[in-house]
Amino acid sequence: MAVSGPVVLVGCGRLGSAILEGWLLTGAVAPADLIVLTPSEKPASEAARARGARINPEPEALRDARAVVIAVKPAMWRTVMPPLLPFLGDQAVILSVMAGVTAPTLAEGLGGWPIGRVMPTTGVSRGRGVASVWAADPAARALGRALFEPMAETVDLPDEGLMDAATAVAGSGAAYVYAFTEALARGGQAAGLDKQTADVLARATLRSAADSMGDDALETLIARIASPGGSTRAGLDALDQDGRLTTALRETVAAAVRRNREMG
Repeated sequence: MAVSGPVVLVGCGRLGSAILEGWLLTGAVAPADLIVLTPSEKPASEAARARGARINPEPEALRDARAVVIAVKPAMWRTVMPPLLPFLGDQAVILSVMAGVTAPTLAEGLGGWPIGRVMPTTGVSRGRGVASVWAADPAARALGRALFEPMAETVDLPDEGLMDAATAVAGSGAAYVYAFTEALARGGQAAGLDKQTADVLARATLRSAADSMGDDALETLIARIASPGGSTRAGLDALDQDGRLTTALRETVAAAVRRNREMG
């Protein structure tokens, strides 16, 4: 069921465009209820315009907004948001998808509206994203879930302090998986495959593994493929020799968490 009432998307960059495309794809927000504020034309905003969304209307159009989703770069929200605040009604809920900017920081700059934070991945554009939701206000939390559940596997976080960790795992995680896939392809190339064949095999393996994952425990999935004494187990033992895989990923997530906090 679509969220009723106007939903304002502030910013239509890479993540904002992905969110907009996901709403249009899944019907989470009716096109006529969409208001997009963007300084430049974007393919996603023009597609939304063609279906009835309002792009950069007069500020008075914001008065009935049910939700305002802030999707600008973290360094820009203090400039972009204050001019909009006088036009928001009491019913508005502010949802931020900006990494690193905490709810207390937003509240200090924006005032008394309910505030929630959502960290979605760009996979929402295809209706197959991941989203972490946190809000102290139950209505803001419920609205965040309603806007993102139709296009993302959504988790509730019990503490805002966990948002940076969730962002480092889910928001950044796809890039880590792609980097692993590239490294796997280069390993195949080093073993004698030509580059094109190695790339096709590594990419196809990633897709197949994702499709086969289901909800089984990760240890179970690994055990199904890695028979004791087999070649897969030999490769896994080399991959995590002396715990280096676990250590590398722990350090990877920690570095992303630190950077998220620095940006905030």
